[in-house]
Amino acid sequence: MRDEHRELRLFLHLAQSLNFGRTSMDCHVSPATLTRTVQRLEAELGHRLFDRGPRGVSLTAEGHRFRQYALDALELWRAYREEHPDPAELTGRLAVFATVTACQALLPDLLGTFRAAHPQVRLDLRTGDAAAALARLDEGEVDVAVAGVPARLPDPLVSRTVAVTDLVLVTARDRPDPDLAGPFVLPHRGLVRDAADRWFRTRGRLPDVACEPDGHEGLLTLVALGCGTGLVPRLVLESSAVRDRLTVLPADPAPERFPIGLCVRRADLRRPLVAALWSLTAQAPA
Repeated sequence: MRDEHRELRLFLHLAQSLNFGRTSMDCHVSPATLTRTVQRLEAELGHRLFDRGPRGVSLTAEGHRFRQYALDALELWRAYREEHPDPAELTGRLAVFATVTACQALLPDLLGTFRAAHPQVRLDLRTGDAAAALARLDEGEVDVAVAGVPARLPDPLVSRTVAVTDLVLVTARDRPDPDLAGPFVLPHRGLVRDAADRWFRTRGRLPDVACEPDGHEGLLTLVALGCGTGLVPRLVLESSAVRDRLTVLPADPAPERFPIGLCVRRADLRRPLVAALWSLTAQAPA
């Protein structure tokens, strides 16, 4: 059976990214599935939604019209599913994004009370690169993100701190004479990379970067293999399967601490499902 709402969400992500590869990766579908989804929509509508040329992908005029329809349709469906006179009997779907580490270390406690209070709500849990969390939330692909919180959050978003963790420098336990001279394994992008760049500026030097993986878990694997010294949240280190092969290096000054927040779109606080989760995390410890 076709999931028409899933097709609309795929279309909206592609309309935002204008990149088949990125949408395929972020939405966890194969490129062939994504292409077939677009072709099926275009066949049913009788119009091209995207122009594909040497300069990339762009929305057609009909694509822009259909984008607004898709936004409206999903919002109406979401409002219909969530409308219920008794908030104790909420139903519907809540899409949550978190990294693998957050899934293991934070979500059982964070979502446990919500799940007990609203067992009819279907939790749609998605994982991926921490650096993409807020973008996926802002683009409407998910309803909630558990992610690192920047000093200045984009205005459409609001967050509540649910944990604070140290950033630590780690290297392979069997590495001879480990120090902070490098080389370094740093995230390719994201808040931890930004914090690393600030820390190196306090030391008045540029790092010798050996590897720039996308995810923290992959970063720790490269560090354990002896590729260099890495910088990660302590929460990630403590949840890692390779932590016994790693050692923490002292640093002066120490890297800044790293807040992790429950993030939602500000406008969605009016939605019953999001409001219910938000209220149940009001007393979450920082």
